[in-house]
Amino acid sequence: MTQGSMPAELPEMLRQHLQSAVAEMEREIRDQVPEYAGDDGGEYAERVERTVSDTVAFFVDSVDHPNADARKLTELYMRLGEQEARQGRSLDALQNAMRVSSQVACRRFIKDAYRLGWSRETLGRLTDSLFMLLARVADAAAQGYAREQGQLATERERRRDRLRDLLITEPPPGQEAIAELAVAARWELPKSIGLVALPPGADAPARILPPAVLADWEAPIPYLVVPDPEGPGQDRLWPALRRLGTAAIGPTVPLGQGAVSLRWARHALTLAERGLLPGGAPIRCADHIASLATLAAEELVGATAGAVLGPLLDLPPSRRLPLAETLLTYLRCGDNAVVAAERLHIHEQTVRYRLRRIAELTGGRFTEPEGRLDLMLMLSWLVRTSRAEHASRGGRASGAGRTA
Repeated sequence: MTQGSMPAELPEMLRQHLQSAVAEMEREIRDQVPEYAGDDGGEYAERVERTVSDTVAFFVDSVDHPNADARKLTELYMRLGEQEARQGRSLDALQNAMRVSSQVACRRFIKDAYRLGWSRETLGRLTDSLFMLLARVADAAAQGYAREQGQLATERERRRDRLRDLLITEPPPGQEAIAELAVAARWELPKSIGLVALPPGADAPARILPPAVLADWEAPIPYLVVPDPEGPGQDRLWPALRRLGTAAIGPTVPLGQGAVSLRWARHALTLAERGLLPGGAPIRCADHIASLATLAAEELVGATAGAVLGPLLDLPPSRRLPLAETLLTYLRCGDNAVVAAERLHIHEQTVRYRLRRIAELTGGRFTEPEGRLDLMLMLSWLVRTSRAEHASRGGRASGAGRTA
């Protein structure tokens, strides 16, 4: 729009009606935009109304100064968009206020055009200029909103990272420190947590998890903090864990004991990688307490096994495994060969044969009730290490179906 295309009296006439136009816009905004109705809007509504007033004033000035610098106005709208983002609101209310203001302005333009005899071209140029300005400031508000949202998201992620690290700290932090950081990170405090240890190198698409889960993908052994893992709504998590490969789920613990859960989860993951715990699916530490307890003391068990298991350790894995597995199952079944045979899926006579073979090798030392718990722990360790050793040599994972 150029000055020559407008009636000479137009800028001054618009200035004369500036205050009444702004007042009408403010009334319409309060009536049509719920966020600004009555006194509920407070400073929020006043700030938007001041912005509307500044916008109308700039528009009137631009009629006879078409090259006026709009940077101050666009910066004002950018700050307004940032404020909307910081307050957790959408841009809908601001955009509705701008729409209402433009409707008021257009009604007044049409009324004045009929009253003063403006040409259709003048009216068209005036309304086009208004909508161009509104589009420009709306874009500025959207930019400010998006920029602030990005900064807020980045800050929120930093706070989530600090919270995640705090939850696995030893000695455990105080509840107040956790609660304060959780509020800042917008993370709802759960009653308990469970730590999940993961193999490194998960693909980005597989990392899509429920928003309440805190993750550290950059750790040497990546891990997740899962709120209330035994609670409702966790059905979505387990399929996600399967996509990430072999995962180990630590015990569910109170908020201040995340380090305990993570320690056992990482221990279970290491054992699964060695073939001592089943892989291919998420491993729950709670389902392998005896195995984890035994293998956690692997150094002690291995050092003392020779004195107890002696001749069994001298056999090659292919012969050692079925004997150890049979004896362990037999003891677990209360010295019942029939039940042990059913669990091992072999004939009862095979069980009895293997027991006699063990008695020959050991001189019958395993028939005494004294020390059976220690014996079962050692046999559990021997079975798992023998399976892993046998598998690494290309043999079958279990020799339970063969005689020895």
